[in-house]
Amino acid sequence: MSQKIWSIYLSGEIHSDWRERLIDGSAKEGLPVEFVSPVTVHDDSDDCGVAILGEAPNDFWKDQMGTRVNAIRTRNLIQNCDMGVVRFGDKYKQWNAAFDAGYLAALGKPYVTLHSPDINHPLKEVDGAANAVAETPEQVVKILKYVITGELDRG
Repeated sequence: MSQKIWSIYLSGEIHSDWRERLIDGSAKEGLPVEFVSPVTVHDDSDDCGVAILGEAPNDFWKDQMGTRVNAIRTRNLIQNCDMGVVRFGDKYKQWNAAFDAGYLAALGKPYVTLHSPDINHPLKEVDGAANAVAETPEQVVKILKYVITGELDRG
């Protein structure tokens, strides 16, 4: 009998190693997961619309073209994931991550937010709809291990 492979959507901040820590920690635990995410190369994400479809008359339409092309990927990945992890960093405001969290919530998909405690207040609504609020990728790995295997890691 084959084991279910969980699809985990990773959203948010792109300027730290949180994704790698989560992926590496899950691999070390032998968890049956596949991680998916939006395009995390900032310039590619910003420029995909004009690079594929041609120049835009101004920055507004450049952004619109890019976001609509990117939405093909993100909507599909969110709709087909088993759960999401939404990371909010301290340096930049991740409006797209907040949108992804809302989309996950609207679809009834479970998600975990990941951020430092000093931004609890601005994220109170996003955290309020989350199934868990974590401060480190290692805590998220422990959540995944518990949810997927039923094994509690008390360490």
